[in-house]
Parts: sequence; C-alpha cells; structure tokens
Amino acid sequence: MTNTLTDLPQDLQQAHAMILAERAARTEVEVLLAAQKNALAEASATQALVVHLKLEIEKLKRELYGTRSERKARLLDQLEMQLEDAEAAASEDELLAEKAAVTAHVPSFVRRKPARKPFPAHLPRERVVIEAPSSCPCCGSDKLSKLGEDITETLEVIPRQWKVVQTVREKFSCRACEQITQPPAPFHATPRGFMGPHLLAMMLFEKFGQHQPLNRQSERYGREGIDLSVSTLADQVGACTMALRPLHALIEAHVLHAERLHGDDTTVPILAKGRTDTGRVWTYVRDDRPFGGSAPPAALFYASRDRTKGHPERHLSTFSGILQADAYGGYNGLYDPERSPGPVTPALCWAHARRKFFELADIAANPRRGKDAAPISPIALEAVTRIDAIFDIERKINGLDANRRLQTRQEQIKPLVISLEAWLKAERANLSRHAPVAQAIDYMLRRWKHFTTFLDDGRICLTNNAAERALRGLALGRKSWLFAGSERGADRAAFMYTLIVTAKLNDIDPQAWLADTLTRIASMPQRELADLLPWNWKSANIQKMAA
Repeated sequence: MTNTLTDLPQDLQQAHAMILAERAARTEVEVLLAAQKNALAEASATQALVVHLKLEIEKLKRELYGTRSERKARLLDQLEMQLEDAEAAASEDELLAEKAAVTAHVPSFVRRKPARKPFPAHLPRERVVIEAPSSCPCCGSDKLSKLGEDITETLEVIPRQWKVVQTVREKFSCRACEQITQPPAPFHATPRGFMGPHLLAMMLFEKFGQHQPLNRQSERYGREGIDLSVSTLADQVGACTMALRPLHALIEAHVLHAERLHGDDTTVPILAKGRTDTGRVWTYVRDDRPFGGSAPPAALFYASRDRTKGHPERHLSTFSGILQADAYGGYNGLYDPERSPGPVTPALCWAHARRKFFELADIAANPRRGKDAAPISPIALEAVTRIDAIFDIERKINGLDANRRLQTRQEQIKPLVISLEAWLKAERANLSRHAPVAQAIDYMLRRWKHFTTFLDDGRICLTNNAAERALRGLALGRKSWLFAGSERGADRAAFMYTLIVTAKLNDIDPQAWLADTLTRIASMPQRELADLLPWNWKSANIQKMAA
C-alpha cells in the first residue's frame, strides 16, 4: 500500500490496475464481513428455534402428564423469557446481516418465520389514501385512468380500541404514454413491520417502563381478541432496538460529555445454566439543574454479568469530569492521576454516610425490631442531627448557579463540616473498633477528602440521589420480571431504560415520545435526528401547542 505521493504510479495503466486491486480487496473484505453477519444471524435464528421447540415440548408434557411440581411451572416461565430474548436477538442479527449484504452485494440470510395470520375481520378498517399525482410524471399529461390500488395493512392500537390502518396507494396509467405511476410506499416503524408506531411504543413502555413481560402482554391482548404471540412481540422488540440505536448513540454522547455525572449500580439476576448470576445494571446520570446548568438531563444505562472494576472503566473511558458515586472500589482506577484522557474527580455521597448513622438512631423503627433490638446510639443520633443541619442549608441553595452555591457553602456549611470532623475524631478515640457506630465513623473519616470535595466546587451535589432515583424503577420491576433471560436481554433492557428514563427526566410521556419517534425516525435524515431527542422534542411540541 502506498503512503506517499512519490510511491504513486505515473503511468495511467498502472494507476488503473492499482485502483482495481484496491476495489477488489475492499470487496473481498465486505463479502467476508457479510458472511460473518449471515453466520451470526443463522446461529441466532437456530437458537430461537431451539428455545421455541423446548417451550412447545414442555407445554405438551404438561398437557399429557399435568403439573407435577412448582418447579415445572417456573420452568415454562423461564423458557418463555429465554424465547423472548432469543427472538429479539435473532431479529437484530438478521437486520445487521441485511445491511452488510447490501454493502457487499451478496445474498443475505433470511430467517424462516411462520406465516403471518390475517388480521381479525372484526377490527375496523381505516383507509388512509395517499394522494395520487394529477399529471403523469413521465410526460406531463393529465389523462390518467385508475388501474387499481395496493393496500398495506398495519396493525395499530388506540387506548382500549384496536383497528387496522389500510394505507392505499392508487395506481394510474397514462393514456398518452401508457406509463404506470403510483405513490411510493410509506416507511414502516420497523423493517417489514405490521405493527403501528403507537402499538410498538405501548409494547416497549409496558415491558421496560411498567415491567410487564411480553408473555403477560400477549395474554392480555388475547383476552381482547388479538392473537399476538410472545415470539412475534419479541421480534418487534429487537427490530425497534435496531431502529432506535442512532438515537441512543446521541444520548450516550450527550451524557459522557458532561462536566459531572452521578453513577450507581444495582443487582439484576441474569439467567444461566440451572441458576441465575447476580448481574449488574449501571447508570450514569447527567443532571445540571441543581447548580443552574442549562444542559438537559439524561441517563445512560449499561448491563453486565458481574461487578468487576473493568466495567465502569470501560463505560467512562472518555469521561474526565466529576463522578458522584458511593465508595465502591471499582471506581478507584478512574481517579488515577496518570489516567488518559485525564483523572476523574471523586465526590462521595453524604446520603450514604448519613444512612449508616440513621440505621443506628432510627427511633421509630427500633420498637418493631423486637426484644433483641440494639439500643438507640446517642452518638449516631448526634451525627444525624449534625448532618441534617448541613442538608438544611444545602436545600436552600439548590438550583442556584455554581458560584452562589460555592459562596454559601464556604460561609455557612464549611464551619459545620469542620466542626463535624473534629467531633467524629474525638468520639472515635473513645470507641472500640468493633462498635457499630465506630464503623460508620470510619467510613467517613477514611474518605474525608472525597466527602468534602463539594466545599470547593459549586457544581458538586451533596448526595448521589439522582442516580438512585434513576434506578428506583428497575429495583421495583425486579419483583415483576424476576430475572433477565440472557446477557443480551440485560443489555437490551439497559438500552431501553436509557431512552425511557431520559424521557422521564425531561418531564415528557415516554410512550408518546416513543410513538412519535418510531413514526418519524425511519424517514428522517441522519443530520436531523437530534430533533427527536427528548428535550428537543418537548420544545417543538410546546411551540406547536402555543401556535
């Protein structure tokens, strides 16, 4: 390969030969990548088929022999969750194979699917006729005669009412030149999709926002007279994930470009062979509103099968601002002064520290603990009182600009922090290292430098509650869906949580936003995708309502 102008051939034939050789090499690489994508799509389709057959076998066994144990009943639920993730993964891989095949000009892998059932006849039909041209686009003649029409049926849902939208594209032929003309087919929310964007948005929000697994949604739709299997719904989840991926990338870039992030994680069981692994869902929240920042809030989620330190280091590989988090040791690598692109500034959460004292001084909960409850610790009670005085001042300056917050902290909060440190050291000197309150004191004193970072920077918050609020819905949803069916299923859930939680942070209805986004994203140019971000979408809707 030539790298300088002097290495380029001077002869025209040699230049043509070099260009052809480079084109051939590029084509060979594209064909190889397309073959790999086809193989991956074929493997995913096979995996989905295997899980589907396992589920059918277990259902037949239960019909023949009955349910012999509670474990058998749970096994069906597990298989349905696995089928859901396998079908969604197969749909994603098939679309990736199609994109690679278009570039390489090779046949794409096509997953065999059962024949689609016709839509129920009892559903009302709404005709949406695309306006036909008034003149022939070929010769300009207005002598057009209708030949017929093509109808595309899309299943759509209105709250508590189902309907089938018929999109009609009329065909006309020109009497002057016999040229046939017809409007182009509209874009679907998903490739080869037959569900409308409002139905897709409702399904996604129910699954990831309201924590209703697809098998429960399928049962509910069946009671309303609509037969949509779990496999069909899962296929559309995977297709929607692919369609929304460019928007997710914009949110990810927006979050990681922040000056300050809130970071936290929570447990998520991930299905493994014969058991579940204790996986993790990580969140990083950008919210500049407490110090008067103008950047819109957003949340970014990732999933992993374990809690090793490599995960936050990979998530924040391009971030070098302030990280508000707990004292988890996995973040320590981010604080390295020699880190590239720069060290992360740690800011620990006072709510975590206060909680350790509050558990030892909770007067209301202590009688419920019974006779064996430990007595209320007067030292812990005093510590909570002192910390609450700091919180009282902090609430008054919440929302002010960073400079005014810093000034108030230096004048009013810093003396309280200095007094608290001296008092903690004096009390710790009189306690045994095994005393529960001593462990709470040590938690703060050993990390005192990172706890007091907020006194020198008005952008830092006193707590990490923004990240904990982002994870609250996930913690509640665990009781509904029990576990993630696979690691890819956990990644897909984190992907959708990013979109839904970001919409909530911007005070918009996630379902309405998803519906409008799925309606427009397929036909929207790449340069205009930023208009679909939740904060831009909200601003545009406010202007429309005002007009």
